[in-house]
Formats: sequence, structure tokens, C-alpha cells
Amino acid sequence: MSPLDLVQQQAQQALTEAKLADLRAWMAAYQLDGYLIPSADEHLNEYLPEAKQRRTWISDFTGSAGDFLVGTEQSWLFVDSRYYEQADLQVDPAAIHVSKLGLEGHKTLVETLEALGQAAIAVQQPFRLGVDPFTVTVDQCRDLQKRLAPAGVVLVSLPENLVDRVRESAAWADGQTPASYAASRLFAVPEALTGETVAQKLERLRQAMQKAQADILPLTKLDQIAWLLNLRGWDVPYNPVFIAYTIVTAEQAFLFTNLERIDTEIQQSLQPHIALLPYEQYANTLQSLLNQPQPLRVWIDAKHTTMGTYELVQESSKTGKVQIVEAPNPVEGMKARKNAIEIEQMQQANLKASRAKVRAWKWFSDRWAAGDRVTEFDVAEAIARFYQAEPGFQGLSFNTISGAGANSSIVHYGTPNPNVDLQAGQLLLLDSGAQFLSGTTDDTRTFVVGEATREQIARYTEVLKAHINCAMQRFPKGTPGCQLDGIARSAMWQSGLDYGHGTGHGVGAFLNVHEGPNGINKRSQEPLEPGMVTSVEPGYYEPGWGGIRIENLYVIKEVVTENNGAVPKGTWYEFESLTYIPFDKHLIDCDRLSPQQREWLEHYHVQVVEKLAPTLTPDEAEWLKAACQL
Repeated sequence: MSPLDLVQQQAQQALTEAKLADLRAWMAAYQLDGYLIPSADEHLNEYLPEAKQRRTWISDFTGSAGDFLVGTEQSWLFVDSRYYEQADLQVDPAAIHVSKLGLEGHKTLVETLEALGQAAIAVQQPFRLGVDPFTVTVDQCRDLQKRLAPAGVVLVSLPENLVDRVRESAAWADGQTPASYAASRLFAVPEALTGETVAQKLERLRQAMQKAQADILPLTKLDQIAWLLNLRGWDVPYNPVFIAYTIVTAEQAFLFTNLERIDTEIQQSLQPHIALLPYEQYANTLQSLLNQPQPLRVWIDAKHTTMGTYELVQESSKTGKVQIVEAPNPVEGMKARKNAIEIEQMQQANLKASRAKVRAWKWFSDRWAAGDRVTEFDVAEAIARFYQAEPGFQGLSFNTISGAGANSSIVHYGTPNPNVDLQAGQLLLLDSGAQFLSGTTDDTRTFVVGEATREQIARYTEVLKAHINCAMQRFPKGTPGCQLDGIARSAMWQSGLDYGHGTGHGVGAFLNVHEGPNGINKRSQEPLEPGMVTSVEPGYYEPGWGGIRIENLYVIKEVVTENNGAVPKGTWYEFESLTYIPFDKHLIDCDRLSPQQREWLEHYHVQVVEKLAPTLTPDEAEWLKAACQL
């Protein structure tokens, strides 16, 4: 480390310690022994507006997941295997202990709090844990209360966010202007792209509410609101959503947001269906709707509603006239099951993204063959440039991961380095995606720079086999994602390999790149159904050696006929690819593939050429054909 780097590191450590000291002063004012800072904000976002990046601001950890616990003397950052290396690189170990979930000797958040609570019991005092109720879900809060109460930990719901108070004071002291919030212009997505009007969506939603005998449904998740109202904005990085709340009743619907950024035409189109109110009136309006003489039933999704909203409803329920109905939010399932037009649009978007990545791959291959210097940052810039050249491009769907060599083992490596040159014999992992008006994309390819080693080929082939096994699997109606997760891992487990993340996640239609309720992971109990879009992305990561991930997006559809032309008995589903990018043939050992896996791979490469070659230049088309020839 250079003297300048050392000075900068020491200055950053001093700043972190000062922030924690100020936070502990606020904790003392509320008589707290601990304060929990989740990664989410008031709308449970994964990617956060700058103004709400509380955990990042106070801890310096930029990962998209991970909770931060501050005690009176110590603090802890809890991360899963995707962020082990990243956390070690970013946080000050003198001020913050990194707890790596899943590793022996590393405690979970609950285990850490249990130990702290038991220590408080020893001196006959409860351990008071403060939390902003608008940053945790109802389920999260209940789980903490249930598991921690025996250890003497009391959850304290605070009327303000303490990190906001510390940040506000720091901004005033430095003469800074607070980051803008909820300021992007809203724009409408036409029915030609959504396949359904706002009125039709509201009618479907009210039918679901009537069936559940619910009178009021508050919506706090931004992608649910954006989908329901056919509106988009850019208040959140990478996700085309806008800061807002919505309340739907049997006869009314309300949108709470910054009204200044909605133009007249959109206001007029909404007003027959939606009452527009300032963002700040959400809580008072909800309580006013609940304060009626007749009994009311409020629909709460404990998994996707903040404890803050639940507490607003719970306060009104004390009168005995308000009953809480707990069930999965119907918008979540409606949004996940894309209609025919949304699927068609997603197909178009992913073909654009596939073409962009093929061009980026060829660009890199040409540069490497010419002996030019190429860095991680150059590759990330290239894929962004090729995305931007496609019609309807709106932005990236997440921060591009371009990791070379050892950096490829950092699962969410989001800082491609202009000083890291690609070297012969390295693996290059390129995970990227784009937002188009027609849809959202996400795909990953791992390439070898120069000649591949025997070990690289062996491991890549095992990951490819896992991908193929999942992608070609047909499954009966009612199959949850957890079962397909096991099918994907099975071949890798036979070789003693595994990966710490899920096999797949849902993807929105010009919405969030990570979308529920469906997923392919060890815990997902949600049945996979037609119209759902999911990634399939097994991987392998070894610190210091490198990482491999292979990811396509697929849409689930019903099987009409079997391979032999027969009609299947019962209802069966299968995956149809949305992504069409070659797999790196230099890393594939075809002798390790079964006949069925080889057939799937060859057919896939034929489809890649058929779909992309006609849209490429003759030079690009020839390169693609060669890349697809095993």
C-alpha cells in the first residue's frame, strides 16, 4: 500500500468511527443497547436511492444485502457467501466485525443478539434493540421478537431513523445539500407494451380483494405500484420505479408521491381511476380510511409490507372495527405471471441484450488477438456501449460485474477496475443486464482469456452441466423452485462442487431485475407457473483462483406435446430460453456431457445463430457461427 493510500484509508476509518460515535449518542438518547440497520429502505428496495443508502453510508459496505448491528461498544456486519470477500475489502475491521453467515465460528444476527441479551439478563436488565419499523417487514419483525424474547431482547420501534439524524447533522456540518429524493419524471408505459390497462388491472385486483373479503389493500413495494399503474420512473438506481405508496379500496384508489414530477397528461389519464395525493399524506389517509363506523378488513402481506404500515393499521384495529387479513399480496403474483404481450416484449428485449453481449465478446476477442491492452473497466464500458446502441435502451438493470482472474470469484464484484489488465490464462466473468422499454434483461457468461487450463475446463463443464440439467428439465404443475434447485446442483455435488447463492430469481417486465414471488433456491416454496420469467445461474467460486457463472433467462410455458409428439398426461411445464449467447467452447469438455446434454447444447447454439446472425454484420455473423461450432 502506497503512503497516499494509507493516509486515505486512515482518514476513512476516522470518519467511520466518528459516524458510529454520533449514532451511539442518539442510541443513548433513546436508551438503546443496540440499533439495527437493515439494507432495505421504507419500500423494501434492494437497490436504494442515494438518500436511503443508510447502511452503506455508515459502514462503507456497498453490497446489495447484509444487515448492520451497532452496539454500545461493538458493531457487526452480517453477510452471506456472495459478499465474504467484498466485506473484507470495504469495512474497517477495527470498528466493524464481519460475520460471514454459514461459516463455522461466525454467528448470525439472531445468535449475536441472543448472546448480548443473555449478558444483559446477567445484570438484570433487558437488552433494548432499536429499529426503524419502516425498514423491516412484518415477518422479519415477528421472527426477531419470537426468537429474541427468551434471551431478554426487547424490540423498540422508533419514531425516526437514527442514521438519518446522524447523516443530516453531518451534511449540515459539511455544508452539503441533502441528496434528491423522489424527483425523477414519471412516464407511462402504453398498453401495447403492458397488454393491460390500469382499469383492467384494478378490476382484477378488486376481484381478488372481494374473494378474500378485504376492503383495503395498502401497497408499499415500488415495483407493485409501477406495474399496477403502468407508470415508471428512475428514483432508484437500475430499477425503473418511483417512490410512492398506493392504497386500493373497493371503490377508490390513491397514489401518494411527489406530484410535481407528474405531467398534466399523465395526471388526466390517472384521475378517472386514481386520486393523487402528496407522499407525506400516506399515513394520515390510511388511518382516515380505517376510521370509519363500519367494520373493515385490511389486507396485509406480512412478507412484503413494512412493520411501519402494519403498526398504522394495528393502531386502528384496537377499536375492534378493523380486522387484519394476512395473505400474499395479489399484485405480486399477477406481476410475475406475464401476459402474452409482456412475454413477447421480454423476448425482444433479451434478443437485444444477447446481440449486445455477442458484440462485446467479439470486440474483446478482436482486441486480445491484436495484442491490445484490455482492462476489466474496458469490458464493462464496451457492454454498456453495445446496450446503448440498441433501440429502446433505458439504462442498465444493475451495476455490471466484470471480474478477471481472482476478482471473478467475488460473486457481486461491482467495481470493474481500469487498472486491472486481463491476463492470459485468466477467467473473465461478465454479468450484465439492461432495461429496455420492452423488458428487463440479465445474463452472465464466463470466458477464458487465451488458453484454458485443464482445471478451468473441468469446472466450467460441471457448471454448464448444472445449467443444462435445470434448463431442459420438464416438471409437473405445482413444482416449487426448491426442487429444481436440487436438480441443478445434483451433477456438481457428484463432483464435490457447490455454490452459495440461489440457482435462479424472478425478473420483471421492464421492472426490477430481481422479482418475486418465484425463485429457484433452497427455500423457495412458490410453484413455478406459465408466464413467470426466471434466471438459471449456477456457478463455482474459489477465492484466489477465480469464479464461473453461467446465466440465461427463461420463461415458463406449458408443455403441449412430448418429444415423441404424444400429449402429456396431466399439466407439465418447461423452460423456453429468452437469452441467446454462445457458451465459451474453449471451456467445454464435450466428453463430460451426456448425450442429452450434448443434444441440448448443440440445439441451443443452432438457435443462437438462427436468431442473431441475420441481425449482425457479415463479419459479426461469421464470428458468431464459429463461436457456436463445438
